[in-house]
Amino acid sequence: MSAAGCSTGPDAVESNSGTESAAQTNAVRDVLLVGNSVAGTVSFLDGTTFQNLGSFSVIPDLQQRLDAMTPVEKIAYEIVRGQTGGDRFVDDIFVSPDGRKLYVSRGNLCDAVAYDIATKQQLWRFKVDGFKADHAALSPDGKYFIVSATTADVAQVLDTQTGKLVKNVPTGTYPHSNDYSPNGQRIYNSSIGNISLPYGMDGLKGKKQLTVFDATTWQVIRTYTFPKGVRPSVITADETKLYAQLSYLNGFIEYDLVNGATTRTVEMPFSAHGASLAKDDYPRNSAHHGMAMNGSGTKLCMAGTIDDYVAIVSLPGLTTDGFVHYATDALPYWATTSVDGNFCFIPLSHANSVSVVDYRTAKEVARIPVGLYPQRERLGKVPEDILGTLSPTGG
Repeated sequence: MSAAGCSTGPDAVESNSGTESAAQTNAVRDVLLVGNSVAGTVSFLDGTTFQNLGSFSVIPDLQQRLDAMTPVEKIAYEIVRGQTGGDRFVDDIFVSPDGRKLYVSRGNLCDAVAYDIATKQQLWRFKVDGFKADHAALSPDGKYFIVSATTADVAQVLDTQTGKLVKNVPTGTYPHSNDYSPNGQRIYNSSIGNISLPYGMDGLKGKKQLTVFDATTWQVIRTYTFPKGVRPSVITADETKLYAQLSYLNGFIEYDLVNGATTRTVEMPFSAHGASLAKDDYPRNSAHHGMAMNGSGTKLCMAGTIDDYVAIVSLPGLTTDGFVHYATDALPYWATTSVDGNFCFIPLSHANSVSVVDYRTAKEVARIPVGLYPQRERLGKVPEDILGTLSPTGG
């Protein structure tokens, strides 16, 4: 596809940046944001009790966006829907440092938007290059929102106050995740290759690489080349090692970021369901898609997407502590660590719920219903008065 763009039409670019009154300032609560991709909503879960506090719709303008599409954009929209298995309106979500604004990359609508959570007002909309908006990142100071423009092969850096483009950063083919380094100085962008091509044409899918760029100058510092698409990953605190899932791999790798080499490959067991699938039936080329690290950096949480389990793996030995098994085709599809570092949140996309697994025991301790097709999850802090404005529906 060309990078010509997505749906056009009037875009709200308004800012409510006035001084907040003292009445607005109150206690904040740790939350887990859960993007319900098909529903087009975000569920807010209490970060400690895991209670579902309510939800927020991020597609109030859906019909407007669909009506504004040109014939070419409508064709592209249907192609992307085919690649993703249907409508995927929420790809990634972040809340501003003050907890009052929500930033969203809206997958198949191929844009990034900002909302005032309390008023439900769309503050701005940015149409990403190409035809799909993918994973995103928010700078620690909340000034920049970085979103992968999948089919345009760039990571686009946006000013969160205005929604204006700051910089296009070149990436590999089909850029995917954007992850800040532990010290916030660099961004690691992973590319997965053109997922529309079958497994037998994997060599033609383009550049599958990790692109590292400076989080201040936006200049590319280094690139790493991989034989398969780079899926979810975590970076050690000293930035010497990367643990990553790769396209089609039923497991993960340990990668030396200093020397640019894979040091260990761990193959995880197939379930009966996973073993029965052809590689071209893996969701978006992913066998396993979801990885997180506990707060002390001693354990990994691995989502076995096609195998319907989560594995807790100990570092540095890469030994498996235990598994949590789910119903067949539950589709565990991401992993995020709780604010206290002790629990792993796993969205079960086909079960419309989030599983909470204790790193210490490798046991599930809670299951929370959310909206339709949960995928991405992010941590945040939100004031109590803002939480009171959410829809009482869980998702």
